[in-house]
Amino acid sequence: MYKIGELASLCHIKTDTLRFYEKHGLLTPSERSEAGYRLYTAQDAERLQFILRAKAVGFSLSEINELLSIDLDRSHWQCVDVKAVVDTKLAQVTAKIQELQHFKDSLNKLSESCCGGPESAECCSILEALESATGEIKPENHGDCEHDCHPVAIKTQEA
Repeated sequence: MYKIGELASLCHIKTDTLRFYEKHGLLTPSERSEAGYRLYTAQDAERLQFILRAKAVGFSLSEINELLSIDLDRSHWQCVDVKAVVDTKLAQVTAKIQELQHFKDSLNKLSESCCGGPESAECCSILEALESATGEIKPENHGDCEHDCHPVAIKTQEA
C-alpha cells in the first residue's frame, strides 16, 4: 500500500496532481488508514500510470475517463471502440496542426512585410494589414507612406 505522497513520488508527480485526478473521478484511493490517510494499491499505481500516459499523448480528462471505462470492462468493448477514441483525437490534433500552420504562414507574411526598423509606425504594414478589411499586406514605404507596390493578402481563418 502507498500513501498519497509515496504514490505521487513513485509516479514523479505532485500530490496535488493526484488529488486533481481523484476530484475528477479518474482515481480513487482503495482505502483509508486508521489515521485517515489515503492508501493506494499497486493496481491504483498502474491506473495512475495509465492516466499519466494517456495525458502525455494528449487525451483530455473526459477522454481518459472513457478509455478507463473501456479498460475496466474490456470484454464488453471492441477494438473498434478504442480505435474510434484514438482516431477522433487524431483528427482533432490534425485540425489543430493545420490551424497552427495557417497562423504561422500568416504571421510569417506579416513579419516579412515589415522592415522592422526604427521608423515611425505610422505606415507600418503589419498594422495596416490588420486594419484592412481585405487583410492586404503592403510592403512598407516610409518615404511618404504612399504604397505603389503589389499587396500580398493574408487569409483569415474561416470560423
